[in-house]
Amino acid sequence: MKTFDAGVAPVLSVRELSVALPGNHDRPFAVQDISFDLMPGEILCIIGESGSGKSVTANTIMGLLPEVMSVSSGNIDFKGRALLTLPESELRKLRGRAVSIIFQDPLSALNPLMTIGDQIREVLDAHAVGAPESRAARVVEMLTEVGLPDPALIQHQYPFRLSGGQRQRVMIAMALALDPDVLIADEPTTALDVTTQAQILELISRIQQRKGMSVMFITHDFGVVAEIADRVIVMEKGLLVEQGDARAVLDAPQHPYTRKLIAAVPKMREADRQRETKRPVALEVRGLHKTYRTRSGFLGRMREVKAVDDISFTLHKGETIGIVGESGSGKSSMGKVLMKLISADSGEIRFQGENTLALDEENFRALRPRIQMIFQDPYASLNPRFTIGQAMTVGPISHSLLTRHDARRKAEDLLAQVGLDPSAFDRYPHEFSGGQRQRVGIARALMFDPEVIVADEAVSALDVSIQAQVLELLDRIRRERKLAMIFITHDLRVASQISDEILVMHRGKMVEYGPPSQIFHAPQHSYTRSLVDAIPGAAAA
Repeated sequence: MKTFDAGVAPVLSVRELSVALPGNHDRPFAVQDISFDLMPGEILCIIGESGSGKSVTANTIMGLLPEVMSVSSGNIDFKGRALLTLPESELRKLRGRAVSIIFQDPLSALNPLMTIGDQIREVLDAHAVGAPESRAARVVEMLTEVGLPDPALIQHQYPFRLSGGQRQRVMIAMALALDPDVLIADEPTTALDVTTQAQILELISRIQQRKGMSVMFITHDFGVVAEIADRVIVMEKGLLVEQGDARAVLDAPQHPYTRKLIAAVPKMREADRQRETKRPVALEVRGLHKTYRTRSGFLGRMREVKAVDDISFTLHKGETIGIVGESGSGKSSMGKVLMKLISADSGEIRFQGENTLALDEENFRALRPRIQMIFQDPYASLNPRFTIGQAMTVGPISHSLLTRHDARRKAEDLLAQVGLDPSAFDRYPHEFSGGQRQRVGIARALMFDPEVIVADEAVSALDVSIQAQVLELLDRIRRERKLAMIFITHDLRVASQISDEILVMHRGKMVEYGPPSQIFHAPQHSYTRSLVDAIPGAAAA
């Protein structure tokens, strides 16, 4: 734990900051009367539930508040400069070079029409850093540093070609390209697997120590806090309720809200769940293959990636198979193949006696209500022109499963079950935080009363208390409706809580399969052991 000289001035100082919300929200202020300092070379973690004001605080510092919000009072001082009074032209000079941010949602923050290499190079061009040759080398260097495979080739890819975790690493590379004085990291490891998360935390720590960089790290993962934080700020509904040294807050929290958050952190399950002896089959997968082939430029060499390489398993009714592995291991690709969102190269997926891979889209459409998906990226999966209510009810109404009146009543009930106010029905996706949008995605999937759910990182963006509620909700629905679930996650603690069996994927292959007690407490494969060893906060606990 670092100590700071009382005579040293903070690099960033926030005083009595309040940011007003428009009138249709459940409270008048996104953040209200908050004050804190960020010291030179310090890592300050901000913890709080979705909607607590963490991201609003970050965007206010960056001068990136949406037009519907406004600063009603307070000051933000960066090295003697009052940020709230600077013109946009001066703020633009500071962004990236002096103060940089890693955004929470990489897909919406990245330009879909530019390659990732061009987007990193654009940061260097905007600040006239080096010559064109050195900028090109810097792009490859940053992609290498954040652990992306084959940087010289992947720099020519577009964001949609990358996995969620890979896109987030691109965002980190962009934010660190100019070695800023202050790095604001808004949930930068949320979509990352444990080994990549450990690499990114180590990377940020290494750059911070080399440059004396200060870091404001927004997260809902207390394992990350235990791993890296010098000090902690706890926020609840826009208010700062507790702050102090990280170890003191973790070991002896003073505020009831902080104690509630810490109590909700998922623990590794010691014993496996009891299962029925006679278990009807819900889904059977045999010899599944999917290979991606991409080319860099017209004459570039072909790159093949075996995303799903001879995977077989049986999912029974009322049970959950957790699929874990690093970003790019093929977890999400397998989920999309199961949903026929992408086509498999070979294999069988049997649902209710039919091989769904052999069905065309028209014949598979009748089965879609029974097999639902909770997507990894909630913002990209929601139509920005639809209200939440429209997004949730259009499917059941178009399939003639519910009347408009019954669909609305069911949607409002499900919104309440996943921790949202029923008034969310009439609001639009951009009005919600990332975690709140993910809850909408879960509620939308449950509208169909499906028999099988493919949940792709369904709780990755949720704070721990809402995560615990949603896991309990999914588990209760599983028990009551004999729902079968494929649960794709990079959080091994969550996988151990919800899964009956664990399937470990590495580079498209299944390297280990078994009950959680075996996978997490007596792993047989070296790759599985590396995942368990990389769980954040394990060493600091």
